[in-house]
Amino acid sequence: MTMIDKAGSYTLGDRMVKRMGYGAMRLSGPGIFGSPADRPAAITVLRNAVAAGVNHIDTSDFYGPHVTNQLIREALSPYPDDLVLVTKIGAVRGSDASWNPAFSPAELARAVHDNLRNLGLEILDVVNLRLMFDVHDPAEGPIEEQVTALAELQQQGLVRHIGLSNATPAQIADARRICDIVCVQNHYNLVNRQDDVLIDALSRDGIAYVPFFPLGGFAPLQSEILSSVATRLEATPMQVALAWLLQRAPNILLIPGTSSPAHLTENLAAASLELPADMVSELDAIVLAA
Repeated sequence: MTMIDKAGSYTLGDRMVKRMGYGAMRLSGPGIFGSPADRPAAITVLRNAVAAGVNHIDTSDFYGPHVTNQLIREALSPYPDDLVLVTKIGAVRGSDASWNPAFSPAELARAVHDNLRNLGLEILDVVNLRLMFDVHDPAEGPIEEQVTALAELQQQGLVRHIGLSNATPAQIADARRICDIVCVQNHYNLVNRQDDVLIDALSRDGIAYVPFFPLGGFAPLQSEILSSVATRLEATPMQVALAWLLQRAPNILLIPGTSSPAHLTENLAAASLELPADMVSELDAIVLAA
């Protein structure tokens, strides 16, 4: 047993993963661009995560770019048999660190091969198609050509499972008419709860929901209610925010990111934090006060 086992597991494609995972985005340099300031610390974080029982790591070759995947390969290859690496395609980084759509079938195929090469894999466990009609939020737009292209890469044996990121319910429905979708990765946390209905619908269908920015992203969550609950539980506000997500729905998989070994330990400890019903009600009300 490890500290994260109490949060349980959930099916991701044909694999069972711990619900408390790790997101590798912050291992690259400032602005998720370039190399980390402390490469040994980045390697330590990855190895500590796996040693603590994490078997679900989220990454992408456009983090860096290439940097995060190369760090994962250096730190963890040959990979543990139970480790599931989930990556994203659909964007590239400009020389100015901008995030730009890379959405043609040829660009998607190139991205899959880049991820395979930099991770040192022959097949990717899960590939999330990142939709870029709006860089920050889900926005409607056609995705049939792109999902079909990714499904063809799956048929070629390069991709095991397919997910979507930054997607609307309509786009998810469209994609599911083309191929199986095993997970959806959207922006969601205590104060960003636009996907409440979607999460419950996906849960009924056995599809994992993976919230990105679970702690608020580049502007960490701040709330007097959150701080008050944390004080009473002798926990940190971020631990409480993660614990709330774990109790929100059984299909939620967490991937909080950090480049600090100490912060990693703090995040993982949230898996064993139980929130009493009255405190959950207090936290639920934060979105109404925001």
